[in-house]
Parts: sequence; C-alpha cells; structure tokens
Amino acid sequence: MDAIRRRFSLYLLAFLAFLCLPLTASAELVEGRDWKAVSAPATEQEGDEIEVLEFFSYGCPHCGDINPLIKQWAEGLPSDVRFERVPVTFGRAAWESLSRLYFALDFADELETLDQMVFDAVIKQRTNLYTEKTALNWIGEQGVDREAFAKFYNSFAVEAALARANTLAARFRVDAVPMIIVDGRYVVLGEGAKSKADLIEIADALIVKAREARQD
Repeated sequence: MDAIRRRFSLYLLAFLAFLCLPLTASAELVEGRDWKAVSAPATEQEGDEIEVLEFFSYGCPHCGDINPLIKQWAEGLPSDVRFERVPVTFGRAAWESLSRLYFALDFADELETLDQMVFDAVIKQRTNLYTEKTALNWIGEQGVDREAFAKFYNSFAVEAALARANTLAARFRVDAVPMIIVDGRYVVLGEGAKSKADLIEIADALIVKAREARQD
C-alpha cells in the first residue's frame, strides 16, 4: 500500500509540475494562434544577432500595460539578441508627436526616467502631449531643461529616426500595437494567451525558433 501511495504521489507531483510549465514549454507553438510568418521576411540586423522589434505607441493603453514587462524582459535577453522599440504613427499627427517625443527622450538620455511616465500621463491622466508646445511644457514640469530638450525634439536625428520608424512599420505592415516581430520572420500573435506574460513567453520561443532556423 505504501508503495502504491508513493507511486501515486510521484505521478501527482509530475502532473502538477507539467501544469505549471510555461505556455511555450508545455506545448508546441501553433502557427496562426501563437504566431504568424512575416509575408516578406526582412531584417536590418547583420551577422548572427537576432533582431527583436516592438512596435508601440504612447497612445496605446495595451502598450502602456505591457511596457514594464517588456523592459524587464529586454534587459535579460541573450547576448545574440538585439532588442529595439519602434514607435508608430499610423499616419496620425497626434501619434507622430508622441513618436517624436519618444526619440527626443532617447537622444536626451531621459528615456529611462520618463518613459513609463509618458504612458501614464497620456493614458491615465489624459494629458495632452500631442503638440510640441504641450509636450515641451510637460517636459519642463518634470524638471528637464525645456529649451535644451526642444533642440532634441526638432533635431535632424529625430527626423531621421521618425522616417526610419515609418519605413519599418510599412515594411512589416504593422496595423496594430503592441506588435513584436522576431528576426524579421515571425510576428507574435498570442490569440490563446491568458496574460501579457504569455506573449513574452511566445516571443522567447520564437527567438529559439529563429536561432534554429539560422542553423538549418
């Protein structure tokens, strides 16, 4: 009887461990549910590094919700993976201003401090950051030199970054955000995902898939 109980306990523990496995480890990814292929694969990354792009906007509530997870995940990515965030405009003047603000924050070395604060200001506090004047006023309220930041906001570097971001969004036919694209080949769908963490796990699995595809 004791042997039967021990065997049952072992089976039970194994079963519970199986249930606790992350989505991508307990089942094969399903194309059309977890991911889809990019119609015209492309990447700017040369060499062996795997490029991961996150298309987003400060005007997107879902982007704001997943941003802390994305940032934490990106910090722990393997050395052969290069992560980049790409703000989208979808042809909207308001979202173009938000994209410009993102790049200006990056070039001014203020992104780490103010990134999530911009999401919260736009989405939760309904702050108008959709024009140069309102964006610069808000920046000043955060203790940043308004005049110095304005030079970044209107710089050639920001213009070039905006043009490149629009090109990337058009190349990958981005029609919704947040959208994560791995190695210019795979788009995270996550239609069966139960949480935002599941989307991250799918992206991790697609990185493995991209790495294996490069070795074929």
